[in-house]
Amino acid sequence: MKDYTFKVPQDIVFGVGSLKRLPELLEKSGSKKMMVVSDRGLEKLGVVQKVLDIVETEGIETVSFLDILPNPTVDMVNAATKVYKESGATSIVALGGGSPMDVAKAVGVLARYGGSITEYEGAHLVPGPIEPIIAIPTTAGTGSEVTAFSVITDTSRNYKLTVFSYELLPKYALLDPEMIMSVPPMVAASCGIDALIHAWEAYTSLGASPFSDAMAEKAMELIGGNIRRFVANRKDEEAACAMMSGSMFAGIAFAWARLGDVHAMSHPVSAFFGVQHGVANSILLPVIVEYNALADHGRYEKIYNYISEDKEPVKDFKPEMLVAEIKKLNASLGIPKTLSEVGVTEDKIPQMAVDAMKSGNIAANPRQTTLKDVEMLYRKAL
Repeated sequence: MKDYTFKVPQDIVFGVGSLKRLPELLEKSGSKKMMVVSDRGLEKLGVVQKVLDIVETEGIETVSFLDILPNPTVDMVNAATKVYKESGATSIVALGGGSPMDVAKAVGVLARYGGSITEYEGAHLVPGPIEPIIAIPTTAGTGSEVTAFSVITDTSRNYKLTVFSYELLPKYALLDPEMIMSVPPMVAASCGIDALIHAWEAYTSLGASPFSDAMAEKAMELIGGNIRRFVANRKDEEAACAMMSGSMFAGIAFAWARLGDVHAMSHPVSAFFGVQHGVANSILLPVIVEYNALADHGRYEKIYNYISEDKEPVKDFKPEMLVAEIKKLNASLGIPKTLSEVGVTEDKIPQMAVDAMKSGNIAANPRQTTLKDVEMLYRKAL
């Protein structure tokens, strides 16, 4: 067994109705004024106001930055940082999916250390602790509340840059399953498959360890056993709890084991064509699972058992059975089959492949992958 290290330096609060504990966590952070980073969709649904009401009744001042869009940009980070600094806020509440959390983490860096987020691109360039963040996920998908990554689009390069530092981990993660029980079915589906892929790629990653395996296996058990019923009925409290817990465990798994080709290749798809991250991942998954089968050493069968509706013991398992099962799952959830269905065109494949190869996830993929391999995989997914 190879050497490995891990830590879980956060306070994680889970429970139906636990949103009401937000003032308690702000008090622990020593903050009397918070900035909510979220989006207009959650504002229209009344979710943002619900959060503001909870803290304002406790005498805590608030300011909001709600202009977050999918695949957030460097300009959004700069605008949010300006609001944070000028308001005098002393903590950030990241409310939403991965996009608000990515921005909140970037703001936490720039508010403390200045400069542009592009200066922190790469690994371990954040010099120390950032502004305190309380992460409140409203989707069961990204796991950003427990990960050390911020992914921001640099529109000048059509490139999704990644800042990786354990300093980015939110101080608190507040997981209330009620927050995901009103999402639309396609959001539930694409985010749920994204969470499954986080666990899946961490489990097959060259960086996997017994710790990350434990997190990944529990995540796949919870998500694989509940994603169909959750998409069918988001009011199913038991399924919602399982999905939110599974997403969190998947996030911890890949925070310590990295990911693989799926995520390396999905980021350029989103950067060039604006495809939602979970959808891009879901479309790429069957193609890359088939490609990685050559490197499998028994883990495909375990994954199959987690996601298959058939709970009978498998006889004579073959990797193609897993490929067929994930295609079946995608289809049942309404995930598009090909990249062309979501607007991706072949002319951008060479540049997307170049950008995908810049990802550190390529090195963690179980099967060695070259630039030509990536181009081939894109064309197969097209």
